[in-house]
Amino acid sequence: MSWLLVAIGGAIGASLRYGAGLIITRPQMYFPWTTWSINILGCFLAGIFFAFTERYPVLQQQARLFLMVGIFGGFTTFSSFGLETFQLIRQGHLSIALAYTISSVLVGVICLMIGFYIFQFLLNTK
Repeated sequence: MSWLLVAIGGAIGASLRYGAGLIITRPQMYFPWTTWSINILGCFLAGIFFAFTERYPVLQQQARLFLMVGIFGGFTTFSSFGLETFQLIRQGHLSIALAYTISSVLVGVICLMIGFYIFQFLLNTK
């Protein structure tokens, strides 16, 4: 049942992300407003849901899988990243939160670049 909740939520979240992209994207946009807006909205919604789970612990099970992992995960994984960073800060682990934030962004971009250039090279040598 858990897998089904995540799968259905993920399909909904991905569809919402696609729809939001159609609404937000405009020609000649240099700043990635679509992704930025979706990530910010996802973080805001994750914060709202997190507050509800603190007040109503019953929401920490199936509703969490459906909303946080499924819908918000399909909409943006940045919301999970934001929530995890916030939880580290709340627990007093500021240095870990900072390391997590910086390393996630930098290592993520570096790995994307490495993957791109390796496969661009491999594809061009054939």
